[in-house]
Amino acid sequence: MKGFFKQCLVINVGDRTWDIESIDDRDLAKTLGGKGLASRLLLQKNPAGVDPLSPDNHLIFALGPATDTLIWGNSRYGIYTRSPLTGFFGESYAGGRAAVCMSKTGFDAFVIHGVADKPVWLEISDNGVKFHDASDLWGLDTYRTQDEVKKRLDASDVGIVVIGPAGENLVHFAVVENDYWRSAGRCGMGAVLGSKKVKAIAFYGSKKRPVADSKGIRAYASKTLKAYKEHPAVKAYHDYGTPMMVALLNNAGGFPTRYWASGRYEKWRNISAEVMVDRCKVRPRACRTCFMACGKYLEVTEGRHKGLVIEGPEYETIYSFGGLCMIDSIEEIAYLNDICDRLGLDTITAGNLAAFTIEASRRGKIKEKFDYGDVDGVARLLEDIAYRRKIGDILAKGIKVAASEWGLESLAVHVKGLEPAGYDPRALKGMGLAYAVSDRGACHLRSTFYKAELSGMIDPEQIEGKAELFVDFEDRCTLFDCLILCRFFRDLYPWEELTTIVELTTGQALEKSELQTIASNVTDQCRWFNLREGLTPEDDTLPERFFKDSLEDGKTITSDELSRMIKEYYRLRGWDERGVPAVLSP
Repeated sequence: MKGFFKQCLVINVGDRTWDIESIDDRDLAKTLGGKGLASRLLLQKNPAGVDPLSPDNHLIFALGPATDTLIWGNSRYGIYTRSPLTGFFGESYAGGRAAVCMSKTGFDAFVIHGVADKPVWLEISDNGVKFHDASDLWGLDTYRTQDEVKKRLDASDVGIVVIGPAGENLVHFAVVENDYWRSAGRCGMGAVLGSKKVKAIAFYGSKKRPVADSKGIRAYASKTLKAYKEHPAVKAYHDYGTPMMVALLNNAGGFPTRYWASGRYEKWRNISAEVMVDRCKVRPRACRTCFMACGKYLEVTEGRHKGLVIEGPEYETIYSFGGLCMIDSIEEIAYLNDICDRLGLDTITAGNLAAFTIEASRRGKIKEKFDYGDVDGVARLLEDIAYRRKIGDILAKGIKVAASEWGLESLAVHVKGLEPAGYDPRALKGMGLAYAVSDRGACHLRSTFYKAELSGMIDPEQIEGKAELFVDFEDRCTLFDCLILCRFFRDLYPWEELTTIVELTTGQALEKSELQTIASNVTDQCRWFNLREGLTPEDDTLPERFFKDSLEDGKTITSDELSRMIKEYYRLRGWDERGVPAVLSP
């Protein structure tokens, strides 16, 4: 089977050893790499019930058969582990240039376990692994760490992933960063690396991925560029990036505001894409194999943050700090984004926790004083979280712990311990299903079903038949995560294009139904992992607030509506009424 090196690099940082394991063709054919391969490896290598921050929890970097080819949108890697934030299957993805450099080492996956006796950084190349003392890097922010590691390498084309102080201090939602501003943000991947005392990993090499049809890939890439360079979705991402979603969601009444009390923010224009472009110096920034250039390289030109440079902020950061915390300045949101990136914090969870803390303060549950719109208060809180100071130590453990500690469980908004993205399920009911059944918690990216509801493919209020379209969306996104392709190519790569990409890279001529079966089996694998770690059907739900409190326009989602969608989802997945897959037991 083509498209893979058929090798997995297994690293024990405790005794500073490494080994190469072969990957069977049959496993690759069943999983297509990426999420499929990594979830299978986790089931095989992780002991059931393992502490996510223990040496025996394996952390896996994985790539797909399209990585480092000419297929557009392939410059992404995935990280997989048992999440310290949720206790369930954890996955996160990041773009930039790191994935290409990972691929050049000649491995399809990198498995890290054990714990070093002192901080280390790893140098991984096509010649193996070198372990370096990182004691002098420990404590540095993510930007400086990347700079320092790069200085110590001879390689010119190198991908570096790092953690910041948040990861070192085992904050349960710490991220892994690369290219300064690219974050594998959700589920606490940085905390798992921090628990192993791994500060950074550098990847480089000269291996070339053995694809099935290199000439065909070149022709396909040329055809794709010609057909889609002027596509409306491509133009929109190029000109405005994800911040364009602020206007769309606010108009739909689904822009989470004032810690999920409202679906509209009256000052939304101050944090919109248009204002960002008008008030700041902005230029498009692309990943290595992309013509969309959805990233926005932003420089603040006026005010107290003049001179601040960042790639971002993305929509999710704008919603979490702008909507939830009611901060009405794009420059101030960029400032908070920069703090999170330097410290290594997930901006979605950080913004949610900041708004939750504001509510706790206003309700007298904590003695500390915070209020909406208080940028400097939020900034101090972020640092307290990263360094585990004062109430930051409680918040560092995540929303479930903080809500329990402060007696605010009925206020807290999360699914399985992970906060939702910026799409209120009372306005977009299909997103309620997405949040409830996602294997990593309240996630928008496992299906991107907001696309279907906002674009008019299906009525946001519709319940009957919604699960069927949702499964199709989820399956296709799962295939994206096996091949590891950028989500924003979803308009360019429908099922028919995915069959072409799979054949060009792996040599397998598969029909849509066969790809759907692979995706469904990967979903089952992740479900088995979660069931093994204690998941129950009661975990597949939404916060009570969404059932009890309607939005200002009267929109709501009832527990019965969600239950009907979940019941249909289970049936379509071939699971029983308890959400247990009928086949593919671990």
